[in-house]
Amino acid sequence: MTIFRKLAKDKLLYLMLLPGAVYFAVFKYAPMWGVLMAFQNYMPHLGFWNSPWVGFKHFERFFGEPEFWRLFRNTLLLGVYNIAFFFPLPIVFALLLNEVRQAVYKKFVQTLVYIPHFVSWVVIVGVYYIFFTTEGGLVNELIRAFGGQEVAFLMEPGWFRTLVTSQIIWKETGWGTIIFLAALAGVDPGLYESARMDGANRWRQMWHITLPAIRSTIIILLILRLGHFLDSHFSQIFLMLNALNREVGEVYDTYVYTAGLQRGQFSYTTAVQLFKNGVGLLLVAAANRLAKRFGEEGVY
Repeated sequence: MTIFRKLAKDKLLYLMLLPGAVYFAVFKYAPMWGVLMAFQNYMPHLGFWNSPWVGFKHFERFFGEPEFWRLFRNTLLLGVYNIAFFFPLPIVFALLLNEVRQAVYKKFVQTLVYIPHFVSWVVIVGVYYIFFTTEGGLVNELIRAFGGQEVAFLMEPGWFRTLVTSQIIWKETGWGTIIFLAALAGVDPGLYESARMDGANRWRQMWHITLPAIRSTIIILLILRLGHFLDSHFSQIFLMLNALNREVGEVYDTYVYTAGLQRGQFSYTTAVQLFKNGVGLLLVAAANRLAKRFGEEGVY
């Protein structure tokens, strides 16, 4: 009866929670039954329970495939690029915006950098094609204008990861600053006033007050980011792939699409996806434990 009293007391809060709970139940937890296919020779007409069980056969096949190390290398390198080049940028940008004192200019810049988040990957990749194609692309036109030789940015494997990472930076950096700006809004202004009285300049204030204040937020978001370390934006990678850069651009998500949906190997590609998600879970657990060892709260 106590539970019902608590529900009745905070019914409006639980009502606000309901849409999110339904979303996760329908789109996150219910589909988890699909992992059963990784241990079966799944046949749609037989369903989950009547398809023959094969144990770890599909995992053994995947680990023995020549594509395994190529996919692992490509996905791992893209994950490293994202952590090294993309993850720090929202922090830096939030710190810079926090130093802006003109509210109108600050809101204008925020709005400007948020907009790319709402643009689809189709448009983003299309813009890159217009800029970097060898057939009248703006970048190559400028290179030729200065006497240089045109570069096949979209075809050369060496440029693939750079272009993909720069697209993510352009699209998501502004949106990633929201959480950090919210954390910065909670810093006590009195700390800055005391620091100024002690002679600390803006750099010292940022280093000794601002960064320590958002350190826990940075660590939590880093741990959560590691959970998606091997995830790639499927639409982005799929649109950027071509016959010349596939060797360095093929990742787990695109491989699952081609092998699973186009070739009908549902059980095999479910095993591939389960392996990828398992690696993400291990990374989150390891990073969370490491954070707690250094005195941080972690995510659980």
